[in-house]
Amino acid sequence: MGGWEGGIRVPGVFRWVGRLAAGRVVDEPTSLMDLYPTVKYLARDTQPDRHLDGHNLMPLLEGKRDRSGHEFLFHYCGNHLHAARWHPQDSDSIFKVHFITPNFSPLGAVGCYDTHICYCHGKHVTQHNPPLLYDLLRDPSESHPLGPDTEPRYAEILSQTAEAVQRHLRSLADKQPNQLTWEKILWRPWLQPCCGTFPFCGCKEDIRS
Repeated sequence: MGGWEGGIRVPGVFRWVGRLAAGRVVDEPTSLMDLYPTVKYLARDTQPDRHLDGHNLMPLLEGKRDRSGHEFLFHYCGNHLHAARWHPQDSDSIFKVHFITPNFSPLGAVGCYDTHICYCHGKHVTQHNPPLLYDLLRDPSESHPLGPDTEPRYAEILSQTAEAVQRHLRSLADKQPNQLTWEKILWRPWLQPCCGTFPFCGCKEDIRS
């Protein structure tokens, strides 16, 4: 699904009797990268051991914060950056910028049903220049792309998101080695990324080290 909301808005359930209030709904996007900082916090581990891309989830889960610590979130298909979302501090809007989208099949479908897998690069995707822009608060189905005539902050949104993407990419340089190379995952299927449209789950793209 790449960066489309249909593949991102997956519900999560947390239960901790005596610590988390029952029935509370958190309508904020989070990331699997948030689990490690959360576990570190709960274990009272204050020693810095690596660059953390995630945020401690407990203030959000306990109702002490209303917003995620992620002003920007970056959405990948495999190891290809497809989209980024921006939740500005001074706005209720949540903007999503798509740089690359998968080519769904058959024409008009919302998945890759002909191939069973949505590939992440090459002829299987469309690169957008300028990128596609959506306001997820008003258009969660991402049906109506915005332009300079329909969004007053159009140029600012694209500029801010582009700068955030560059900061993000710089943060990946010279960090931990890639854990998803073929030699690391070939005999460990539980580490292999799951790409494609459910229930057709598999990944055949080349994962570069």
